[in-house]
Order: sequence, then structure tokens, then C-alpha cells
Amino acid sequence: MPASLRAAISVAMLAGFYLLGLVQLAVVGVLLYAIWTHAHGHGPGAAKLSYLLVIGVGAAVAGLWRAMRAKPGAPGGLLVTPDQAPALWQQIHELAGEMGTRGPDEIRLIPDVNAGVTEETKLLGLIPGRRILVLGLPLLQALSVDQLRAVIGHELGHYSGAHTRLGAIAYRGRLAMHGTVDEVSAWNVFGWAFRAYAWLYRLVSTAVGRDKEYEADRAAVRVAGPAAAISALREVEATELAWNFYFGRYVEYGLELGYAPDDLFGGFGQLYAARTDELAEFRDNPPEHETSRWDTHPSLADRTAAMRDAPVVDRTADDRRATVLVPDAAALGLALQREVVDFGRRTVLPWPDFTAAATTLRVQGQADRVFRAVARRTGVAQPGLAEVLGLVENGKLGEVAAEFFPNATRREAAGKFVVVMDTLIELAAVRSGLARWQHSWSGPARLVGTDGEPVDYSEIAKLAVAKESVDEARARLAETGIRVEAVQVMAARATATGADVLGAMPNAKVDGGHADVILLDEGLVFVPCPKDTDDGEKRIAALLAHHSPAELAARYRYVAYEDVETARIDRQVPLNATLLLHGGRTVTVQERWTSDRVGKSDDVFREILAEIRNKGDR
Repeated sequence: MPASLRAAISVAMLAGFYLLGLVQLAVVGVLLYAIWTHAHGHGPGAAKLSYLLVIGVGAAVAGLWRAMRAKPGAPGGLLVTPDQAPALWQQIHELAGEMGTRGPDEIRLIPDVNAGVTEETKLLGLIPGRRILVLGLPLLQALSVDQLRAVIGHELGHYSGAHTRLGAIAYRGRLAMHGTVDEVSAWNVFGWAFRAYAWLYRLVSTAVGRDKEYEADRAAVRVAGPAAAISALREVEATELAWNFYFGRYVEYGLELGYAPDDLFGGFGQLYAARTDELAEFRDNPPEHETSRWDTHPSLADRTAAMRDAPVVDRTADDRRATVLVPDAAALGLALQREVVDFGRRTVLPWPDFTAAATTLRVQGQADRVFRAVARRTGVAQPGLAEVLGLVENGKLGEVAAEFFPNATRREAAGKFVVVMDTLIELAAVRSGLARWQHSWSGPARLVGTDGEPVDYSEIAKLAVAKESVDEARARLAETGIRVEAVQVMAARATATGADVLGAMPNAKVDGGHADVILLDEGLVFVPCPKDTDDGEKRIAALLAHHSPAELAARYRYVAYEDVETARIDRQVPLNATLLLHGGRTVTVQERWTSDRVGKSDDVFREILAEIRNKGDR
């Protein structure tokens, strides 16, 4: 489809959405005139009908007006000048020249696995404006020069195809549609027309968007060649996988525990270089992604197939890392970190110390889970490894171990507890100053002694879980210099640190009060909410967008699953359940007929209740 026709369709459909609002206003005006001109006596029925019409169309038009006034924000990130990266700027301008288009006026580094272009045009895109290219620093760290050429060529293809001319208008149009639909109640008849039109626009615009991506891909092939363009697509996906792995496995938990690494982006570069085998496996066997009519980008398979059909371009290969285009990529990474990352009051540490500190607290959290179970059974206020060994000596380890191995008998659970005991002993070694967790980019952190060599306490752990050999384990620990009293509970109450969200049940009743229930893999968060059952899903989405599960659990009422002895379902639909806590207290959770539904969260809650019941029936 030609760019001019695409532009005409976009402008026409966006104008049609605004026209729809004007038509509805006109219709209401005509109806009001008819009501007050022809209604006999201007009775209460006419007044009520007029009120409903005005309220209905007013809500729709107000949402439309607010969305119309919104403007796209300026691209963030770190501004990179030609003096800072002359080779990168030269490369981009050469590509723009090959494509016969004007290059960007600004280049900005962003902290995402992404690249994009914007253009600040005027008069419905008739007057070109300032062009900005944003480029993810992780891409610079991961791609080769050839692959980066393909990525930048793709983005410049959006310029040469005039795809950005109507960017601001399209942004406002999408915002107007989504804003209006979100603002209007599902029961407002004036909103129905807006919803239907927004559905149609989304259907058309996503199809047009996929067309644009194919056109930009052809531009990438033209300036970089099919091989580089195809490998760039795969490498971008591999980079995104690595970036998510990096944050999930190396960064996030430490941030939750109050620490931060001193070189966030430099760390990713080192991990990418160290995980070559895993990344190669991913490139050779990329996951298959399902696509639908709502996807703005074609599938990777479809894009790759289209690129293979393009004419072969004869170019000299350049497999150097793309960071060669930036004289001091490490300094830019630190500058980007200062520009876009706010670590707050977290303690900033070099990577080796960050990993050691974060891992120590993570393992302490695992140990605290054990110690809290010990406290419930012994009444000891500050239990630690010494009390766990005492349970072994008294033949009662199975009572605690059964909580961690719900499908085993108490005798079996006591034997399986050796893995947990090993973790407790490792923590004791760290707290005794005999060991620390050593950072590694190629694998998980290793426990090493003061000489830097790996240490292994698994044999002592095997002795420590058996009544007949626990004394020998104590003696071995003392000989090694590990003090069992060095490890005690730090968090006497369960927290949601490191927890993930499984679902949510808005507008429930909890112990008779109104609350949104957020389902975590570690427990339930009860957030007080209005009695009105509207907008529950939006309310929860806003909460989760601005707060981590740990923050929500600290701020609102939190019931960890470890604190629940058993549970029962009092009614299946709507779901009513009672949680019996250790100590005898109960918590009742009741769905309401009129509550919002977030996916299949009620089924998730049923599964949680079943697991709790199985634990209690053991």
C-alpha cells in the first residue's frame, strides 16, 4: 500500500473519531430540543431523560477532550553528540544518504533493547521537523557493526517511507480513542459507538503498521544485505532474552534488598560476552511466537522469509562489535545510568560486593522461612540454626521439614531436608567470616572460602539431619570454625520480597470489608477499595505499575501462605473461602457477583486454596 494512501486512511479515520463525538453532541442537542419542545408540561420524566442524555454524552466528550489535549513526551535517554561518537554519527549519515533521506538531528541512548525514530512535524505532517533516533545501549553492546547497520537502516526506512510524518497525530488519535473508551462506563450507550470505532481503527492501524514494518525491513536489506538483516532480527530477540535474564537473575533481587550495582550497563555487556553457549542455542532454536491481527509487527518467521526473497547485496562483512563505533562505550553507559536510573537510598556496590551482599540476604530470607516455622513449633522468639539442630536431636525435624516438602511424609521430609540444611550451614559459614559468594557472569554465584577456592558443606549437612549423627555434625562445624549461633532469624514476619504476581480479584469482601485481593506466589495482599465495583481492574493495574509486590505487602495487609494452616471453600460461585491461620485466627475472602474479572484469577485462587488444603491435610 503506498505511503500516501496509508496517510490518507490514517487521517480520515482519526478525523472520523473526532467527528463521531461531534455527531453525538448534535444528536443529543436535537433530542433535548425535541424533549423540551414537545414534552407536555415539562414534567419530571423529561427532566430525568435530559439529565441522563447530558451525563452520558458529557462523560464521552470529556474523555475525548482530555485525550485530545495530551501530547507525546520528548524522547528520554542520554543525548550523544557527534564529538562523543563520531563513527556512529558518520555511519548513520552514510546510511541516510544511501536511502535518500534526511538523517536524525539527535541520537539518544536509551536503557532498553529497542530502537526507534520520531519526527516533530507540523501542519498534519506537511512540514518536516526535528528528527530523533533512539538506540538501546544493550543493542550497541550485543550487535555487530553489520547487524547495527541493519537495525538503523530499518529505522531510517521509516523516515524514507514517510512513516513518521503523522506520528504525533497518530499518537493523539490513539490516545483519544483509548482515553475516551477508558473514561466512559461500559453502561454508557454513547461509549458503545466509540468502542466500536476504536476496535475498527485498531484493526486497520495494526494492519497498516505491519505493512510499514515490511517496508522498513526492505530498507534494512538494501543497506545491510539479507544475511545481516536476518541475523540482526535474531540477535535483537537474543539480546532481549539476555537482558530479561540479566535483570531477573542478577539485578532485581539485589535492588529489592537495598543494594545497587555500580555499573548497570557494563554488567550486561560482560554477561553477554560470557553466556555465548546459551545465546548460540537460542539463535539456533528461536521460540515460536503466536501472532494475531492485533500485532503491530509481523512474525519473525514472516519477516525473515520476506528478507530472504530480497536481492542479495554485495557488501564487505564487518563482524566487529558495534561498540567500536563509540570511543568510550563504558563511560557512556555510566553517563546513561546517571541520567535515567534512580537507585534512591540503596547502597551502591561494585559487582563482586553487590552479588555477595545480595546473595547473602537472599539466602537469609530462605533461612528465615525455616526459622519462622521453627518459632511456631517451639515458641522460641529468635530461633536459628542452633534450634533447628535441637529439633533434629529431639527427633522432631520432620514437623518443620514437612512444610517444605508437602508431598512427603514427615520421615521422608526429614531426609529431604538435607538440601535446606546445607543452605543454613552455608549461611552460617558466611556469617562466621569463613566464606562468601563469588560473583560469576557465566553461572550462578559460587560459595568460596577465604582462599577463593570453592567450599562444600554437603557432607556435614547429611550428618546434621539425622538424630544419630547430629552430634558429629556439631563437632565438624566447630572444627571448621562455623558458629551455629551466628545464624538467627532476621525477618520474624514473612515479607513478599522477590514475590511474583499471579493474578488479582478486584472488589472482593475480606472479613466483611471491601478490598482488592492481589494474588502473589508467596501470599495475599488485601488493598482497601471503594464499595463501588467499577474500575477495579484499572485500579489494580495502576498499583502494580507503581509498586513492587514487596512494597504492596509492606504497605497493606499481607497474609503469607506460610502463615495459613489450612483453608476451605465455602462457596464455589462466586468464590467464598476461609483461611485458618496458625494460632486460630481466620480470614474470609468473598468474591462479589458484580466484581471485575482479571483473567482467570478466581481459578488461580482455587488452585492456591487446594495447595493450602493439601498441606493442612498432610
